[in-house]
Amino acid sequence: MIKTSIIITLLAIATSYLLLTPTKKSSYYHSLFISNSLSDNVSVSNNLKVLTHRPHIAGSEANNEAAAYVVSILTSSNIPTHVTSYDVALAYPFSRSLVLTNSSTESSFSFNLRQESYEGDPYADVIDEVVPTFHAYAKSGTAIGYVVYANYGRVEDYLKLKEMGINVSNTVVLAKYGKVYRGDIVKNAYNEGAIGVVIYSDKKDNGGSDEAKWFPNEKWLPPSGVQIGGVYSRVGDPTTPGWASCGECERLSMDEVEKGGDVPLIPSLPVSGEDGEKIIRSIGGPVAEDDWQGSKDAPTYRVGPGPGILNLSYTGQQVIATIQNVIGVIEGAEEPDRFVILGNHRDAWTFGAVDPNSGTAALLEVAQRLGKLQKKGWKPRRTIILCNWDAEEYGIIGSTEWVEENREILASRTVAYLNVDSAVGGPGFRASATPQLEELIIKATQKVKDPDNSSQSIYDSWTDSNSSPQFGRLGGRVSDYAPFLQHVGIPAADIAFGKGYPVYHSQYDDFVWMTKFGDPVFQRHVAAASVWGLVALWLADEEFLPFNYSSYAKELQLSMESLKNEISNEDIINLSPMYKSIKELEKAATKINEQIKVCIKYLNTWPLIII
Repeated sequence: MIKTSIIITLLAIATSYLLLTPTKKSSYYHSLFISNSLSDNVSVSNNLKVLTHRPHIAGSEANNEAAAYVVSILTSSNIPTHVTSYDVALAYPFSRSLVLTNSSTESSFSFNLRQESYEGDPYADVIDEVVPTFHAYAKSGTAIGYVVYANYGRVEDYLKLKEMGINVSNTVVLAKYGKVYRGDIVKNAYNEGAIGVVIYSDKKDNGGSDEAKWFPNEKWLPPSGVQIGGVYSRVGDPTTPGWASCGECERLSMDEVEKGGDVPLIPSLPVSGEDGEKIIRSIGGPVAEDDWQGSKDAPTYRVGPGPGILNLSYTGQQVIATIQNVIGVIEGAEEPDRFVILGNHRDAWTFGAVDPNSGTAALLEVAQRLGKLQKKGWKPRRTIILCNWDAEEYGIIGSTEWVEENREILASRTVAYLNVDSAVGGPGFRASATPQLEELIIKATQKVKDPDNSSQSIYDSWTDSNSSPQFGRLGGRVSDYAPFLQHVGIPAADIAFGKGYPVYHSQYDDFVWMTKFGDPVFQRHVAAASVWGLVALWLADEEFLPFNYSSYAKELQLSMESLKNEISNEDIINLSPMYKSIKELEKAATKINEQIKVCIKYLNTWPLIII
């Protein structure tokens, strides 16, 4: 016997089928979406080249031009599009200087703090538009002190320094990029009593082997390459925490922001590997641990303090600037008040060929294919929203302000948020997601060919035929999924090809690097768009939302086991209620999955049932 609730559901869906029977099933359009007839690697390449022809930091004229280009592509794809602007607090460098003095010889050296252009650089005529190397929202001020080398600047690194008898108070810390967020590197140094921080890109992490050459000859970061980035520890406009930066809204002063502990309280600067090594050579004292050392041809790393003395001076300029989110909407035919949202940010510290505009190019590829589907008669069941965010690099500002402005409607109507930041940085598919979306992503990767081996699927290469696919989790403030998942509780996913790339956030992240090393024939971009768009289509078109909460229950169970292992005394903390709740979720998920299977079975034969 079929339960009454299932019969009612079936009749409701059957009625909608009678009233809105499409000429072709959704599955036809989904297969067409990932076919060679709709995908276009040449168009992807052209779009990326246009988007990255100038540096386009948030708040700049160049970034507004890039926004206009995104609008033009979406509108030409028959997607109604508008721009949503916010006036937000951004920071730019006003002045910077870094001088190294040897206290023994009293000789000094002033660093030029520039990234050098390379021979044949096609962007040499716009290189002066690249923002000077800096940390966004860094504390303005001057710090003069002996140098202490602190490895990656992690909490455990300072514990090791204490074991070695090294006092960091009133020193300028030198730390390597990597392992932890740069804002935490500065905060950890402050907590240990340091008065300033210099962060550099070590050759061992970014320069390849000792014999390796660097870009443009190979993929590695040139000696003068510098990783620019923010040091703000929250998301959204720092002066409007929790509310949107609209019109003449109330704002915190920067003094109030500082008191809140979300921006550093000591000055910092990023420098190149070349400059970092020069500072390393000025440091004496105990020899650092083996795993703190550099590449084979590097000098011996010592921890100090001194005798090298750094004079670090930085002055930032805080401004209220207008940012522009581009929003394209394909309205749903049957459930227009339910949203499937795809998002990527547009702003870049420099040219942004990988981060973020490989993702922007993929977003435009998805949009152009959806436009072609519309011409063939497809309409989504639910509304699809394509979002191109601004000011992500500063602290996920554009997406956060939009979520804050639309919090209630997004919380009640959004099916899922699908994010792509850097779509392509190299080979190898990776995905992070909330657990109920895992099965859908797996299914999509089984449908799409591996861009580096067309004889197999992405799923085959992802799992290497011998293991289960590995999913990351969406923690921290890494990209634009943060406000959707962490502020509103919307299911979310993030996909990409490649994990890390040497020229990250430097001026060498340009179209030339992408065409030589990231994706020479742009098939990885095409594949990213296929997986991204296919997951979106299933979420938008399936009668029953294709979530699998059994995966969620399983993940919670694994997390509970990890928590249990960390708790030394279970008599103090009773975990039984949590285990009980997870068991109830598992039962409910199983029941829902069974009901969906029954509904789909009878839905596929509904004309016979009605007859």
